[in-house]
Amino acid sequence: MISENLYTLRKLKKLSQEQAAEAAGVSRQAYTRWENGETTPDIKHCALLAEFYGVSLDELVNFVPRENGGLPIPPKGKHLFGVVSVGEKGQIVIPKKARDIFHIRAGDRLVVLGDEAQGIALMPERELFAFMNAMAELEQGSPGKAEGEL
Repeated sequence: MISENLYTLRKLKKLSQEQAAEAAGVSRQAYTRWENGETTPDIKHCALLAEFYGVSLDELVNFVPRENGGLPIPPKGKHLFGVVSVGEKGQIVIPKKARDIFHIRAGDRLVVLGDEAQGIALMPERELFAFMNAMAELEQGSPGKAEGEL
């Protein structure tokens, strides 16, 4: 998969093999062999290429596009977890990978945020409270505010 991923990422960035090779610090011939699957870059070069292309090392090495063209490798830190169905009472099941990445457990409370132009977002309640507490602490420390006053 890494050979296909290197090719796809290079094409998405509209780079020549020469330019990609230069970014990786190797010859064009070496980069060509990586893209053709004749050889595989070592871990140092994989890490460098993942950083250069803005993807995770895992995605660079292991990403498998879905059949029928699928989506390209997602940028580092961005995820597409798939499609969920909404039940009759509005319930959804958050995919396991999303729950694992964002440490969501049974019984956790989520805040539902909405923007009519962009859609719905979920965030753990604990994160919202942590943010609100940090803002309150900043306000309390600013000049001219009485203690405890927001």
